[in-house]
Order: sequence, then C-alpha cells, then structure tokens
Amino acid sequence: MKKRKRFVLFMVIFSVLLTSFSFYFYQLFYGVNILPEEQPRMVLIDRDDTFDSLRNFLYEEQIIEDALSFSFVAKILKYPDLIKPGMYLLEPGMTNLEAVRKLRSGDQIPVDVTFNNVRFKTDLAEKITTGTGVQPQEFEALLNDDDFLSKYDFNSDNVMAMFIPNTYEVYWTISAEALFERMNKEYVNFWNDSRTRQAELLGLTPVQVSTLASIVQDESIIAEEKPVIAGLYINRLNRNMLLQADPTVKYALGDFAIQRILTADTRIDSPYNTYRYRGLPPGPINLPSISSLNAVLNYENHSYIYMCAKEDFSGYHRFAETLVEHNRNARLFQQALNNRKIYR
Repeated sequence: MKKRKRFVLFMVIFSVLLTSFSFYFYQLFYGVNILPEEQPRMVLIDRDDTFDSLRNFLYEEQIIEDALSFSFVAKILKYPDLIKPGMYLLEPGMTNLEAVRKLRSGDQIPVDVTFNNVRFKTDLAEKITTGTGVQPQEFEALLNDDDFLSKYDFNSDNVMAMFIPNTYEVYWTISAEALFERMNKEYVNFWNDSRTRQAELLGLTPVQVSTLASIVQDESIIAEEKPVIAGLYINRLNRNMLLQADPTVKYALGDFAIQRILTADTRIDSPYNTYRYRGLPPGPINLPSISSLNAVLNYENHSYIYMCAKEDFSGYHRFAETLVEHNRNARLFQQALNNRKIYR
C-alpha cells in the first residue's frame, strides 16, 4: 500500500514538473518577448555584428524583455552561426520563435535611397549610400574607374548622366557594384523608346540631353523658364554658336559663389568653358532633375539666342533674338550689379 502511495505521489510530482517544464518551454518559444505594447522597431545588423553584440543591443534598447530566453531559442535554432546582416523590422508582440526565424531567414526590409541637388561625385557618393552598408569612398571609386564604367558605356566625365534623381528602395546589404547596377537599370528604364526618340529628334544622345539639362538647371530655378532656356541653347547648337553659358564657367573655375562672370573668367582653358569651346561640355555640371531633363526633351520652339538675368534679381531672365537687344538687357543687369556693389 505504501509503495502504491509513493508511486502515486511520484506520478503527481512528475506530472506537475512535466507540466511546469512544458509550460516554461512553451513560454520560451511562444511567449511574447518582443516590444510588448510598443511601436515596431527597425534593427540594423552590421556586417561585423556577432550574436552576443546583437543580443546585448536588443536587450539594452528594450526590444527584448528577456535576454536569456531569446538566447536559448536562438541557440536551439542555431541562429548564432547563421547571422545575416541587414535591416530588419521587429513587430510588437512577437515571440522569440518568430523573431529568431525572421532574423535567421534574412527577411530584410528595404531602405530608401534618395539623391538630388547634387553637383560633384563626392556629393553623389555620400547621398546615394546613406542608409546602406556601402561606404561612400567605395562608390566614389567606381565613379572614377574608367575600366569599370566602360562596361556601361560611360566614363568618369559623363557618368553623372546615368543617375536619375529620385527615391529608390534597396537592401542595406547591397554592394557598391550592385548599387551601381541598380542605378543603371533605372537609367535604362527612364530612357525608354519614347524619350530616346525625342532625344534623337534633337540630334542628341541621352548623355548629351543630361549635359544640356544640367546647364539649364543651373541657369534658372524658375520651372516655367527651363523649356525656354533649353530652346535657346538648342538654337545655338543648331547654329554652331558657342553656348556661352555662365554656369559652365563657374564649373570650370570650381567656384559657384560667383555672382558676376568677368571677361577674364571666360578665357579659362577648360573643356567645360563654353565661351571658349563649341558644343556641349564633356559631361553634366550637376545632376539634372527629371524636370530639367524633360525641359530639354520638350523644349520651347522660339527664335531666342540670347538671355540675361533680369535686373530685379527675381530669378527670371530677359530673352532676345538680336545682339543689340541683348546688349541693352545686359547693361540693365550690369547696372543693377553695380548698384548693389556686386563686382564678383
């Protein structure tokens, strides 16, 4: 009888322990441990992160409540040996099992890459790699590697024409080469049959359209003027006239703070100086926006071949068909510069 009682007692204790351990292990895997009652959080796992550094970060940032249970589940699923870099989104109320499976699978979320208002390659490299694991220096090196660029029919002078300013989604783990490849695909998509035909009707290549658009963009911030300015420069190109675009002189001088271009400035020996060399410069002098590109492709057809900033400094220009008219406009602006004591 005593043996029977001991057996029953043992079975009761065993059942209680089994139930307790079962519940405990169930909680380890299926209990809420991620961001209870908080907002979703993005978690960046860098290329040099270890499981320990990741777990410590998650705990210190209060993304996980119980580091021990998270570690246990991770080790059962062999996650410490399968860490994948990237940007991940962890949702409130996730279990250890859900979180570890998500991280282990490499189920990243894309990051936004945005670039505009860019003039130099250094600026582009800085902006286009923001939010990714690519170092700006890596990307800038590609922009100056003529052997690499030749595979895409670009060179270090005209490669800026390949980049269409916009916002794009990429993964944090993207490489510099893959990021370049992605931008090339966007360039090809932008230059569809319709736009390519428009460029051909102008007698220009897509790169030349981009180069002209960069000049138009620097000439005016007034959207409605851009097609007019584009038409003016197309008139000059068609007549084999020097473009005489002040922004190209500033680019050649490397000084964009200049408010007044002097005659001496126009003598600088640079392929970007359109006062000295006919035709378009070797490449864009900035990264033209889509609106500037469209302004060239849809230029205004007129007879203007001269332009001068208005003397009220409104950003608008006076356009002229004759040199006599242009000289009159130029005197008005020069006098306005003198009145404001702007000599450079």
